[in-house]
Amino acid sequence: MNQSTNQLIYTLQLADNALILGHRISEWCGHGPVLEQDIALTNTALDHLGQARSFYQHAAEQFNLMPAEVKKQQFASPALQQKIDKGENLDEDDLAYLRDGWDFRNVLLVEQPNKDWAYTVVRSFFADVFNFYFYKELQKSKDAVLAAIAEKSLKEVTYHLRWSSEWMIRLGDGTEESHERMQTALNERWAYSGELFEMSAADKAMAEAGIGVDIAAIKPLWDAHVDGILQEATLEKPANKWMQSGGKDGRHSEHLGYILAELQFMQRAYPNMEW
Repeated sequence: MNQSTNQLIYTLQLADNALILGHRISEWCGHGPVLEQDIALTNTALDHLGQARSFYQHAAEQFNLMPAEVKKQQFASPALQQKIDKGENLDEDDLAYLRDGWDFRNVLLVEQPNKDWAYTVVRSFFADVFNFYFYKELQKSKDAVLAAIAEKSLKEVTYHLRWSSEWMIRLGDGTEESHERMQTALNERWAYSGELFEMSAADKAMAEAGIGVDIAAIKPLWDAHVDGILQEATLEKPANKWMQSGGKDGRHSEHLGYILAELQFMQRAYPNMEW
């Protein structure tokens, strides 16, 4: 793949992670255990949506600058292929609503179901620790737009990390039932944490170009932070070393299909509709 394709895929990885995680968290709106946490999660979902919008806008700009023959190679979605054939530019909405599941590049962790509060907290905790260190490094990107998005997002992610860390400790070191629920969620979600540090071809190319982040380098920071919180929460780190993967290459669990069916329904049913 050439540099422009790698850069587009890299930006879409970041956008898709933010969009899908934000959508999952938004499912708690109106269903939180207490009003304060319902509002907190709704605001967190909006933070992720704002990050996704910024990344999608940047990805659309990158895509629209590509030659026509290169554009045709980027997406399998028939809806996008039709727009490309007509010579139309794509925008953030096209990238969110008109791509099919195999065109999404998010990690499998963020598409996993909420299940209960423990599963939601553990999933957010893994992602929040990663995002905190990732955005700190992305601020150094040679891509000024990515650096600016990272700087703004880091302020939001710092709060997200504090929130999920506090809940890990509160429930892990709480009652016998809350501890058991947290340990069960931790054991089941652990296999999805490894893909956060799996270097795709786009990750490698962008890191070498000084545009992206060497995520292998932040793995020790993630491990140390996670270990510290788990110890405080009296939770046992799973010994399983086998990890799920495939999301960055467009191979997803069945859960993404259900998310997209809900997320994209309106635009698919009524093409080009506007509020």
